[in-house]
Amino acid sequence: MALETAAGLPMTAEDLLRLSIPGKKHELIDGIVVEMEPPGFEHGWVAGEIARLLGNHVTAGHLGRTVVELGFLLATDPDQVMAPDVAFIQQVRVQEVGRTERYWPGAPDLAVEVVSPKDSWTEVERKALRWLDAGTGAVLVVDPPLRTATVFRPPRRIAHHAADERVDLADVVPRWAPLLADLLG
Repeated sequence: MALETAAGLPMTAEDLLRLSIPGKKHELIDGIVVEMEPPGFEHGWVAGEIARLLGNHVTAGHLGRTVVELGFLLATDPDQVMAPDVAFIQQVRVQEVGRTERYWPGAPDLAVEVVSPKDSWTEVERKALRWLDAGTGAVLVVDPPLRTATVFRPPRRIAHHAADERVDLADVVPRWAPLLADLLG
């Protein structure tokens, strides 16, 4: 479901911050609010495992911050706010911006998207490419039912991985190349 302001104008990131519909996740694409369905158990489990593994690695190495479902302000006029399931922001960028109660300004260094049952591959790929276009260094897309992962890197390079393979993301998160099987829980 897409929402606009009462006057039919594109919504802004500030409008989105004030929007409150319990139980729903929202993103802002070209000023239009897109309502997302709450994810199911497997989606939540896999996203949680990825956040735990990535968070432990990032914390141990003092590499930056791992966040879940944080809104990233990717563009203005019209505003675009997207929230990956899990994201990593390098320490130098965390220090530059500091803490904020608003959306993070700019793209994460790594965005992780876990495929939900209702997601089409076209939608998933479109979202990954939006992340890249906004400046994200890599997008990890994990598909739990297929037990696969796809990594998108600029300029739109794509690599596919099976569950017994390492997913090398060390170019974005130093020294991080987990087994896909571990990410899948």
